[in-house]
Amino acid sequence: MGEFELIRRCFMQAAQGPGVVTGIGDDCAVLQVPDGQQLVVSIDTLVEGVHFLPGTAPEQVAWRLLGAAVSDLAAAAATPAWLTLALTLPQADPVWLEPFAAALATRARELGISLVGGDTTRGPCLTLSAQVHGWVPAGQALLRSGARAGDRILVSGTLGDSRGGLETLLQPTPSNRNVDWLQQRFYRPEPRVELARQLRPWLQAGLDISDGLLADLQHVLDASAAGAVVERDQVPCSAALLNSYPQQAQEWALSGGEDFELCLAVAPADVAACMAVAERLGVALTDIGRFCAEPGLTVVTADGCPVDGLARGYDHFKEST
Repeated sequence: MGEFELIRRCFMQAAQGPGVVTGIGDDCAVLQVPDGQQLVVSIDTLVEGVHFLPGTAPEQVAWRLLGAAVSDLAAAAATPAWLTLALTLPQADPVWLEPFAAALATRARELGISLVGGDTTRGPCLTLSAQVHGWVPAGQALLRSGARAGDRILVSGTLGDSRGGLETLLQPTPSNRNVDWLQQRFYRPEPRVELARQLRPWLQAGLDISDGLLADLQHVLDASAAGAVVERDQVPCSAALLNSYPQQAQEWALSGGEDFELCLAVAPADVAACMAVAERLGVALTDIGRFCAEPGLTVVTADGCPVDGLARGYDHFKEST
């Protein structure tokens, strides 16, 4: 299958959402940003053997790619709008491409984002990049900077599940309710778009958790010139993770990465309002600590004792520390 036949057969039928003047099929997409909005752009790349195992089903690759990419828009409290896709393929195999494209289209509709263009090339390793575009009211994008001493640290959902799901794949584990849940969390991340949008008026700073809670929280501290204290026993773990990996659950919740939940800075007076919104949306939101003026990131036990020797998360170009 040639490049243009591949595009026509697999991607030309992508649904076109609001603001798409010209979509797939031209040299460039032409897009219209709504009045009073700013454009928010991010890109995410998955590499076979690094982000997913060889032989992973194409549908699962599509879910993981789009979930991870759109999570960055959630981190900015933006509304998803458009997507461009770059594929590097060992071969243009319709047996793989057609279910991938179908799953991508279905997930894109669920997340309210439209595929408007992209590129394909041949290479030795399956590599996929999704550039996502969204919009946010001018001046209201959520950034990593802005956390202040005294703000509370809130996280959505449960943490460590994706790392647990990966473990069930690295060490093949018989299917059961817990294993299935953890693998779903690994393959099908759920961007917290609506939660971030509805919480936006109360948020001081935030990001999504991709490299691990401690590693990503450090980014907020660096951008905000602040420190933080995390209460280890308040970090939320799912029953599936605790049942499957009771010894590793806390460590993975702190450092496992790729949960694509939100980590948010909220003034103490606004915590109750945020909790009420999350409850209405059916999303867990947990207070796990506070920002402080003293530099550094400290994890403490329930009785306030510092916890040492914790891995701080994933870095592609160095060992975990």
